Amino acid sequence: MRNRVLLTFFLITLCGVVSVAQSSGPATLVMTGGRVWTGNEKQPWAEAVAIRDERIIAVGTNKDITKLAGPTTQKLDLAGRFVMPGFNDAHIHFGSVIRLTQVDLNEAKSIGEMQQLIAKYAKEHPDAKWIQGYGWQYTAVPGGLPTRAQLGAAVPDCPAYLAAYDGHTGWANSKALAIAGITKDTKFDGFGEIVRDANGEPTGVLKEGAQGLMRRYIPTVTREERLEAMRKGMKWLSSLGITSIQNASGDLEDFSLYQELLDKGDLLARTSVAVSVGPRTTRERIAVIGAFRQRYAGPMLRAGAIKIVVDGVIEAHTAAMLEPYSDKPGNPGRSSWTPEELNRVVAMADKAGLQVYIHAIGDRGVRMALDAYENARKVNGPRDARHRIEHIEVIAAPDIPRFAQLGVMASMEPIHADPGTAEVWSNAVGPERLKYAFAWRSLEQAGAKLVFSSDWAAAISIDPIRGLHSAVNRQTIEGQPPGGWVREQRVSVETALRAYTRAGAYASFEEKLKGTLEPGKLADVIVLSADPFGVPPAELHNCRVELTVFDGRVVFERK
Repeated sequence: MRNRVLLTFFLITLCGVVSVAQSSGPATLVMTGGRVWTGNEKQPWAEAVAIRDERIIAVGTNKDITKLAGPTTQKLDLAGRFVMPGFNDAHIHFGSVIRLTQVDLNEAKSIGEMQQLIAKYAKEHPDAKWIQGYGWQYTAVPGGLPTRAQLGAAVPDCPAYLAAYDGHTGWANSKALAIAGITKDTKFDGFGEIVRDANGEPTGVLKEGAQGLMRRYIPTVTREERLEAMRKGMKWLSSLGITSIQNASGDLEDFSLYQELLDKGDLLARTSVAVSVGPRTTRERIAVIGAFRQRYAGPMLRAGAIKIVVDGVIEAHTAAMLEPYSDKPGNPGRSSWTPEELNRVVAMADKAGLQVYIHAIGDRGVRMALDAYENARKVNGPRDARHRIEHIEVIAAPDIPRFAQLGVMASMEPIHADPGTAEVWSNAVGPERLKYAFAWRSLEQAGAKLVFSSDWAAAISIDPIRGLHSAVNRQTIEGQPPGGWVREQRVSVETALRAYTRAGAYASFEEKLKGTLEPGKLADVIVLSADPFGVPPAELHNCRVELTVFDGRVVFERK
C-alpha cells in the first residue's frame, strides 16, 4: 500500500517556503533544475520537485530536493524547462473518442478540402458500411450549412454521416437519408430541425435532436471497440499534458468502462463523470445517480454530478437568446427545457447533494440556468454545491455578477472563441451583443470562478496549449485579427493556467488533492518546452508538452 503523507512546512529559501511531507524512505522520482510554477499562492515558484509513489513529498530548491533521492530514485534533469501541474480538462466528451478512427475535418477550410478528406478516407476504408466523421466548420461552408449533394460528390455509393465540430448539427448524403427514411414527408417536432430546401426536400442537415432520426441506423460500436479507442485516447491525453478530465455527458454504464481501464492500468487521467439527464428525470433516477457517488468517490474515478442541456448553439440558431438572432429576424432560438422543468430537476438534484452542469450558450439559456440555481438555494438552502454553467458564449450584462453571488462556476472553452471559426457566430449574434462574447474577463472581474476546458470532441482542438493561446490573445495562431477579437475579454497567462489546473480541481471538489504542486498532493506534473510567462503572447501556441508525470510515474516523454 502506498504511503500516506503528513504535511509540514519548514525552511525559508530563495524560492520561498520549501515544503516537505514527512514520511520514511527516499523519493521515487526527483525533478531538478527547472522553473517550477506550483500554482500555490504561498509558494508560487520553485526549482525542483520530489515525488514518492503517487504523492508529491517536497517542492523547493535543487539542493534540498536532491537530498531526498536514494540509490533507486529516478532522477530527471529539467535543464531549465518550465514545470507546472497537469492540465485538467474540465469539460470533455471522452466517450466520443471513437471519432479518432473516423474522418477528421477540423482543419478543413472549404467544402473542397472536406470533400477531399472524405473521399480519401472512403478509398482507404473500402469495406466500411458507413463513412462517419466529425469536425466540419460552419465557416467553411457558403451559407453556413452543407448539402447532401456536396457530401454525395465525395462518397456517392456508401451512406455517410458527419457531425459538425460542435456536435449539434449533422450532415448526411442521399444514401444515408434513404436508409433513415428521411424524406419530404418526414415530421419532426422535437428540439432541433430537419433542414429543408425551398421545395421542402431535406438538404442533408439535421440539427440537435433531429440527429436521432439518423443515429439509430448507424452501426453501433462494440464494447471492445470502445475500450480500445479509450486506451488510445488516454495515451493521447498524456501527450497533451492532460492528467484529469471531467466528462460532461454520459450514462451510468460508462463507469464500468472506466473501471476496466483502471483495473488494467490503462486509466491515464483522473476521471469525473456527469450523467446526462432530461426534463422528465425522476426522483428515483436522481437517487440512483446519488448512489453511484458513494461507489465512485476515489482520486481516479468519481461520480456525483448530472449534466443538463438547455439549448443548442449559436451557429445553428438553436441557442436560446433573449432577443432574435441578428441574421434571423424573429427567431430567438428556443430552449429544450421549460423554466419549470429546469427548476424542478435542479432543485431535486441539489437536495440530493449532486453537482449540476448546465449547458447554456445563449444569453436566455444562461439566465434560465442562473434562475434555476437561485431557486434551488431558496428551496433547499445554500450549500457548497459548486454548480456550473457550461459554455456561456453570450451573456446579458445584468447576469454577470450573479455567478459570484450564487457561487456558480463559469465553465468555458477558450478554443471556441478562436476567431478563425467566428464569422458565422458573429453574424448570428450581431454587433450589439459582441461586447460580451465569451466574456472571460468580465466574469473574472465580477468575482466568478473561471474553469477552462476544451469541450472536445465538440471543438477544433483538445490541446490546452491552443486554449491558452486563445484565452490570452483572442487570436488565431496566425495572429488574426490584429489586437484580438473582442480583445477586452482577454485574460492573463496566470488566470488561464489557474483555470486549466487549480480551478478544475476545485470544480470537482478535489482542490485538496490536486491542481497545485504541493507536498501531500497527487503527483500529476508536466514539463513544457517553453515558459508561458516568458514567451511573447503571440508565440504561446508553440509551447509543447515534453513530459507528463501521472500518479507519480512518467507516462509520456516527447522523443
